[in-house]
Amino acid sequence: MSGVMADQDVSQAVGVSQFGGPEVLEIFDHPVPVPSPDEALIEVTAATVNPTDVLLRSGAQAEMLRHSSPPYIPGMEVSGVVTTLGRPSNRLAVGEMVIAIVDPIGPRGGAQARHICVPVDSVVRAPRGLDYFSAATIPMNGLTAMLALDYGALEPGSTLLVTGAVGAVGGYVVQLATAAGIRVIADASPADEQLVRDLGADVIAPRGAGFIASVRAAAPEGVDAIVDGATLGAAIDSLLMDDGIHVYLRAWGDSEANTDRIRRRRVAVREHVRDTERLLELVTSAEEGALTPRVSQILPMRRAAEAHRLIEGGGQRGRLVLDMKSEAGGD
Repeated sequence: MSGVMADQDVSQAVGVSQFGGPEVLEIFDHPVPVPSPDEALIEVTAATVNPTDVLLRSGAQAEMLRHSSPPYIPGMEVSGVVTTLGRPSNRLAVGEMVIAIVDPIGPRGGAQARHICVPVDSVVRAPRGLDYFSAATIPMNGLTAMLALDYGALEPGSTLLVTGAVGAVGGYVVQLATAAGIRVIADASPADEQLVRDLGADVIAPRGAGFIASVRAAAPEGVDAIVDGATLGAAIDSLLMDDGIHVYLRAWGDSEANTDRIRRRRVAVREHVRDTERLLELVTSAEEGALTPRVSQILPMRRAAEAHRLIEGGGQRGRLVLDMKSEAGGD
């Protein structure tokens, strides 16, 4: 192996030994993992908290975890520093600030640990100019947004409807679509309208009773694609033109069923955690200002349960991030 191992043999992680509400989250000790030849060991500084972490904690993903043993570690994206490489890399260096996307269903567990081993393909250098907490919001949230746009197969000048535009993924979708020359219609409450305009939306469709009418007025022939971050489901299928595509992030009812008129496709970001090329594209987009991370709050790792309660309460205008270098029992 190349590099220097972490000074301590014992690390800490946020995890659950039994499924339930936020109160089941605990901090536990575990050995600092040793990277295999195709992995990097990262000393984690920041790890985001996302809706998918709530699913893992609550037991909604229990069947997917049946081949793993508790405690289960949530988390899908981090920033930190490479401390050890399983073998020399021509792309990464020991001591380098990096971001990584993590599959929490795998045998290594998720991202919310002070030390993690991740496939080298899932790790890229962090965007220059960003702090650890902002950078941590890019790999999973950004990759989800990029895949959603790729699934939409939109050309410059086409029209995209984005719901949930103020969310971390929705905001990235708006920004990436705008940078690609796509006309964006996005939802927003009056309080969020300026934020969504600043992200690049061409048309704001007010949330609530008048939403459908507003979109139809802006796109009388229908939109080319929808990225449905708010999970409005089949209720907005009628806003698509014939052969349009409804891209969704969370399953609902008959979400996977195409109709005679439109297609549906779900973004399954876990299938793309080794997509180094797209991760590098996200780094470039962030460095060029096409992606601007929004951190709503930074909490010490011991307050992971509070972060889950905030996620479940909704209304976040950015991503919650855990400071993984904070003392487990400190403030």
